[in-house]
Amino acid sequence: MGEQDHGYHAERVAVSYWDALGNETVRYFAASLPDEEIPEVIDSPSTGLPAGRDKDNPPSEQKAEPYKTHLAYVKERRSDDEAEQLLDDALQQLRARRGQTSGS
Repeated sequence: MGEQDHGYHAERVAVSYWDALGNETVRYFAASLPDEEIPEVIDSPSTGLPAGRDKDNPPSEQKAEPYKTHLAYVKERRSDDEAEQLLDDALQQLRARRGQTSGS
């Protein structure tokens, strides 16, 4: 099989993508491909960030949440009064459901 049989000489369209750092990536798609099937966002191979087709307004960098220690989670816990109220509400809901199922 020759190169033509593999599609190397098919008409192609170059599409540029830019990431938040201004890096340009060019991808090639078949010219016969409808515009709706060309992705709007890809992962930039140079940075791993999302890259979009709009040069002036590229996707922003993804912000990863910092690792929380156990102490940080303990500080976020609710007060005892709030916890007691949540428990009471949950128990009331369970009792109400149990009353609905046993009565039918």
